Amino acid sequence: MNLILDKEHILSVKTSYFNIVALFLGQEKIESRFLRCLLKWGFQMGLSPEDLAKADVDLTHLQFSHPDKIAKLESIYHLVYMIYLDEVVEDVELEVATIYAQQLGFRQSVVSDLFKSIATEVYDEAEERNVRQEVLDFLKLYEAE
Repeated sequence: MNLILDKEHILSVKTSYFNIVALFLGQEKIESRFLRCLLKWGFQMGLSPEDLAKADVDLTHLQFSHPDKIAKLESIYHLVYMIYLDEVVEDVELEVATIYAQQLGFRQSVVSDLFKSIATEVYDEAEERNVRQEVLDFLKLYEAE
């Protein structure tokens, strides 16, 4: 699958990335496999010093934040979408995403459910997807349970 991201989507993915980095950097100890995963994602996105400046990110003072409920699910959605960009999904990537989702207050299954939706995109007949609406639909599903 060849995914093309618009500027808004890329910005959301980068915002989620910085927040997940903050989550793991805030831990007393970070496992090397998680660090490798985070670095891989940064390289995949082609992060540059300019990206850090634009996001006003100082890695020494980076703090994990709890966005509102819709932004939380959107950040998980974009993170899972990013994982799928290289069409190689590693167990550690799903593990990191799941840890992030749980820290945001979601059940462990939200990552696998979102991933299934993204992975089946090539089989969907719709020409254009409304990512935000999909996220809201997932949010409604998880609120109802």
